[in-house]
Amino acid sequence: MRITEIKSFPVEIDRRRAMFVKVYTDEGVTGVGESGFWGREYTVADAVKSAERILVGQDPTRIDYLWQTMFRGTFWRGGPVLCSAISAIDIALWDLNAKLLGVPLYRLLGGRQRDRVRCYAHLGDVSRDKMVERAKQLVGEGFTVVRFAILQDMETGILEPRPAIRRCIGDCEAVRAAVGPDIDITIDVHIRLKPIHAIELCHGLAPMKPYFIEDPVRPETPSSYRLIRDKVDLPLATGEHLAGKWEFKELVEEDLIDYARPDLCVFGGITESMKLAGWCETHHIDMAPHNPLGLVSTAACAHLCTAVPNFGVLELTWRPGVLGEVISGGPIYEGGYVRPAEAPGLGVELN
Repeated sequence: MRITEIKSFPVEIDRRRAMFVKVYTDEGVTGVGESGFWGREYTVADAVKSAERILVGQDPTRIDYLWQTMFRGTFWRGGPVLCSAISAIDIALWDLNAKLLGVPLYRLLGGRQRDRVRCYAHLGDVSRDKMVERAKQLVGEGFTVVRFAILQDMETGILEPRPAIRRCIGDCEAVRAAVGPDIDITIDVHIRLKPIHAIELCHGLAPMKPYFIEDPVRPETPSSYRLIRDKVDLPLATGEHLAGKWEFKELVEEDLIDYARPDLCVFGGITESMKLAGWCETHHIDMAPHNPLGLVSTAACAHLCTAVPNFGVLELTWRPGVLGEVISGGPIYEGGYVRPAEAPGLGVELN
């Protein structure tokens, strides 16, 4: 069996764009993947086209070899564009190989560690009253984890650290009061604070016992996490902006985080994420994948999170059924949990 073609399919999802990829073979078996570098999907499509020149004629069952060929096969170093293209193709290759064997993809990753995958949903960038209302709704649907973000001033669109921190603490107090002590809360800072302000925020949030604080500072200087780690007892999470395992090195090896949040569609696909999971396990770091994308991403995450031992929680932005005219199949949604489909491969197809 040989790869004959790789096609990219940009699609708009509720004012955001996604890009799906399909790998074709000379025996008619195909695989689907997704790129997560949204807003740069045509740039990634060009990178996919460049990778196609390397991969056509290759054996699609040599997944890791093809990953290395794409990553190391040019003069230039990796980055989010290249790794997003690799991610989409890698996910498609895993889908294709699981279809060849007639098994759901998680079976190729070691089998089930759990029967279902715990998820969290977003409260939205809304007023405090609407956050509380949404939190109660999600808990009623079965979610045991909810997420909200630190917000900028609604009128100016500017995030001034001190006022934003005060508001975020107040939002968390209100949500905690509404959902009670048994529901977990994650707070996303979206890399918008300096370490000194992130420390102030964490101290204010500590009484509400958040599940983790996500992306408190920018990722370019991982040592910033050391400053926070030395002053704060709350769990820290990051990873959605990182491309490839090398960018996690300092965070993992120096035990600067508690949750690794790779985006499977940016980080390097299933191949790279499985390597990260094994590495993180040796440092007592759990996986909590970033997943704001389409249902191919959700399907890939559901399979990976079913299979890895060190799993925390999965982001679930788009519920199964979204873009039904474009994608068929997908993971099975059960309140605040998902289960991977039992169909061969990912269990999703592009229509």
